[in-house]
Amino acid sequence: MFVTLEGPEGAGKSTVMRGLASRISEGGREVVETREPGAGEFGSAVRDLLLHGEDIDPKTELFLYLADRAEHVAKIVRPALERGAVVLCDRHADSTVVYQGYGRGLDLGLLRDLNAMATGGLKPDLTLLLDIDPAVGLSRTTKGDRLDREPLEFHQKVRGGFLDEAKREPDRWVVIDASRSAEAVLDACWLAASARL
Repeated sequence: MFVTLEGPEGAGKSTVMRGLASRISEGGREVVETREPGAGEFGSAVRDLLLHGEDIDPKTELFLYLADRAEHVAKIVRPALERGAVVLCDRHADSTVVYQGYGRGLDLGLLRDLNAMATGGLKPDLTLLLDIDPAVGLSRTTKGDRLDREPLEFHQKVRGGFLDEAKREPDRWVVIDASRSAEAVLDACWLAASARL
């Protein structure tokens, strides 16, 4: 089973992923926790360029994300799924549609096609959208990376994009109110994930 966690900055994806991994592994299943960008040696190098480098052209940004995704799916995600593991991923293809499409203004149809190529058609079984007001989410972040420094208007477009994408595929997406306590958010995510395990 392939589960992705999506949402604006500061929504609590990493915290939820750790909690879900713990609960799933207690049931005897192998769990692989991963992220995009940043998994593996290649992903770590790409993550550093994307989040801590200088400003880059939106098309360059897109192709870096896609290169990371292709490598990540081929080397980490597919092998784990093939051996029966549950894969939990902090961000995946939907983030590219939302950040580069809704946020940067690149063509949504093209982004979906490029994602399909990069993933070989792999789509998550479940996407948990941790929804939060961008102003609240940004107040929670301590990273201060390149994306965190984008203006609030950008982050509002991103949130709207996630909500729009969730409406496009309601069977795959579950929207979770991430403004609640960390425990309440984890419980809601666990309820959605355990129903599909």
